[in-house]
Amino acid sequence: MDSRFLQQLQTLSPISLGDMESVSLMNRIDTKYLATYDQLALLLGLVRDKYMVLTINDSCHFEYATTYLDTQDRIMYMAHHNRRLTRQKVRVRNYVDTGDTFFEVKRKNNHGKTKKKRMQVESIDTLFRDGADSFLDRVALLPVKLSDMVPYVSNRFERITLVNNQMTERLTIDSGLSFRNLATGNSCDLTGLVVIEVKRDGMCYSPIADILRDLRIKSSGFSKYCIGAALTDPSLKRNNFKKKLRRIGKLIDKQIE
Repeated sequence: MDSRFLQQLQTLSPISLGDMESVSLMNRIDTKYLATYDQLALLLGLVRDKYMVLTINDSCHFEYATTYLDTQDRIMYMAHHNRRLTRQKVRVRNYVDTGDTFFEVKRKNNHGKTKKKRMQVESIDTLFRDGADSFLDRVALLPVKLSDMVPYVSNRFERITLVNNQMTERLTIDSGLSFRNLATGNSCDLTGLVVIEVKRDGMCYSPIADILRDLRIKSSGFSKYCIGAALTDPSLKRNNFKKKLRRIGKLIDKQIE
């Protein structure tokens, strides 16, 4: 974690995980933004009186490790690439700092709402023993089963979570993002990129919207799974992601296509 961010986070009021539960937003509208480290440093200086920072055991930044599953013909990747409004992602997320691991299904509907369902598991190697196959059958709208999927792309990143003082929205800030493709063996590092996600129910007022506009940080769809897959598997179709990839490259001053 960049030392600039740590110093600024110390000026924000802390909020505990328990107190944050009222804004867990499992059924929500998500808006994503892409920024640079310099822009994030400015943003953190401007939210001091408007947001609290999630703090656990005196730490306010946490490491995540995620593995996405897909079929051999990548039906979930292709649904997103082909711009289907209703689409799903299946993943196993490990909260590195606590050791907790969850099997998760994220579904986005044609109204732009995202709903996430999850169950705790021991590890990605124990999904069937833990009952993830029957869980997937219950909560997902997929033409395939867990036995048809394989671990495909993994990522790691660090997350900061902010909650506004009115407790109506949650803001996640991810940095240090890197990918590894489990099928090709290829890796990609996007250090320097910041993925900001505003999560809220309905259309309640978002204090961060004005700050992002002042910093000229524009909303931008971003799927960690699809971008990671496109950057690490040259066999994939990625025409509809090329503009996004070029923009990411400009933000971090790196040739990534």
